[in-house]
Amino acid sequence: MRDIAFAPPVVPPLTGGLADGLFDLAGRDPALPLLARRAGTDAGGWEEVTAAEVRDEVVDLAKGLVAAGISPGHRVALMARTRYEWTVFAYALWAVGAEVVPVHPAAAREQAECILRDADCVAVVVEDEQGAMTVGTVCARLPRLRHVWQLDADAVRELARRGARVPYTTVESLRRIVLPDATAAVVHTSGTSGRPLGCALSHRALAYRADTLPAGAHAAAAPGEQPSVLAFLPFSHVYGIMIMVSCVRGGVLMAHLPEPGEGALASALATFRPTYLYGVPSVFERTYKGFVRAAERAGRGALFERAARTARDFAAAEERRRLGRGTGPGLELRGRHALYERTVYRGLRAALGGRVRRGGSGGCALGPELSLFFQGIGVHVHDGYGLTEVSGGITLQPPGREKSGTVGRPLPGTEVRVADDGEILVRGPSVFQGYVGQEEATRAALRGGWLATGDIGRLDAEGYLTITGRKKEIIVTSGGQSVAPAPLERRLRMHPLVHQAVVVGDDRPCVGALITLDPEFLAHWRAARALRGDPAGRESREEYALREELARAVASANSAVSRAESIRVHRVLPEPFAVADGLLTPSMKPRRDAIARHYAAEIDAMYAARSPARRGAREPADWDEPDDVFR
Repeated sequence: MRDIAFAPPVVPPLTGGLADGLFDLAGRDPALPLLARRAGTDAGGWEEVTAAEVRDEVVDLAKGLVAAGISPGHRVALMARTRYEWTVFAYALWAVGAEVVPVHPAAAREQAECILRDADCVAVVVEDEQGAMTVGTVCARLPRLRHVWQLDADAVRELARRGARVPYTTVESLRRIVLPDATAAVVHTSGTSGRPLGCALSHRALAYRADTLPAGAHAAAAPGEQPSVLAFLPFSHVYGIMIMVSCVRGGVLMAHLPEPGEGALASALATFRPTYLYGVPSVFERTYKGFVRAAERAGRGALFERAARTARDFAAAEERRRLGRGTGPGLELRGRHALYERTVYRGLRAALGGRVRRGGSGGCALGPELSLFFQGIGVHVHDGYGLTEVSGGITLQPPGREKSGTVGRPLPGTEVRVADDGEILVRGPSVFQGYVGQEEATRAALRGGWLATGDIGRLDAEGYLTITGRKKEIIVTSGGQSVAPAPLERRLRMHPLVHQAVVVGDDRPCVGALITLDPEFLAHWRAARALRGDPAGRESREEYALREELARAVASANSAVSRAESIRVHRVLPEPFAVADGLLTPSMKPRRDAIARHYAAEIDAMYAARSPARRGAREPADWDEPDDVFR
């Protein structure tokens, strides 16, 4: 082993199941607002539900589940968006000792069938008729599946009515026999590099990881103010579940936003006004691009660019001071930052609701440029690293000791090692119990008590972890050059026009990239550069200008790597990758194998357009100039 970092435990051991956290909170502080949902048809209103009210709804639903024959150890799938009923159902299932199996609401029929069969589910909760139809087409092949409950058909109320005669003591007895090491959820991996596997996560694992997170949310709230979180990422991913459990156990007010589109998210942020913002890097990238677009529309693009550069410089200087490596921002930089605080940064924070001071990013690494930007405008985004197999979290930036470019230090109770080949190994109480029905895969992942993450990285002298790639995603060109795609993709996405980017190049003479454009920013870009002249000539000049802009984006990404690792060819695709077409995971990460198969013809054409035969080149090194190929 090359490096090791360990953080001692700081939370008391769990004595029961996850439902106990809700019941204990409701007993201590019954009037505390705990969950929030949209108030009827009023898009600007929110209805707050107290801890005692949530507990009572959970009890009524749990009684209905008992009446329907749900018993300890039964697995029930939840196939719905991030809505209030998802949380109530999860805690009702945990109260009777059942296990939650999250399924993404947009899962294709084959995906849903695979998860329901592998997890041996006895029931599934769907959101609407579309979900019911998806499950209905595979019911005949799932003999254990006995119930399909539909939320939009008032399933919660119907089950509560069905369980009206079940004594409260029945639920209480079932809740009290749930042990910490019993399985609480079977959460499937994202499947970026293969078939998703069901990770069995215990009550202890989820509670332990959740209990280490509320400190950041509480620190974001003003003195005497209840911390609040807007939940909009899918609960089908472990990140969403971790936030949900953390909020309930920590007494953080959590609002549910089922539709996470840019407009809906902006409206919810403005009306709910959370104190803590969590998301995946693409959320923060979209937010940044929204700021750029709004500034340019207002004719303040140059001002915003200067303010953004000042924010990054100020945050970098502050970071060096916090880490004992500098004296902090100088007088001139402090003056510029104060000016932009009054003219720019205050307005940016207002667009996030006005109360956000801290946030968390997970799913994949957040670029240092973006991290420094948000810190510079007064929103400290704590980048972290985790996997489904460790209940969501491994490392997190410590508040007040953030180090951009890293994913922080190990969370309490977690031990991290870097093997000789660079693979990150993890040990601690939040590690999963194994892959359901996959003993061979479990043995391959758990080696002597250590989880082999499949990610590669390094630890510095202070225990901060940097992710440099994923073993299965490393690209090896035909010239033998190994390339980690994630850093290049992250830098490409920083350009406002670039929506998604996937780097390719296995067994090819050089590295290439598939790019999708941000439709909203593209429309804005075209409007801002409205060209005169005949339509044909105007279209040709516009395409040339777009090629030039994307060439600059590629050049910026290439500036961070060696020439041998740089992108030499790229192709712009007509449509973005999506979860529905199987090209994105529920956590919005690209399914690389699926994308490579789906766009095989486009990738071949991209390289053929720059083939050595056509250019007279004989060596991969001769592919010097980046070239874009529009479909």
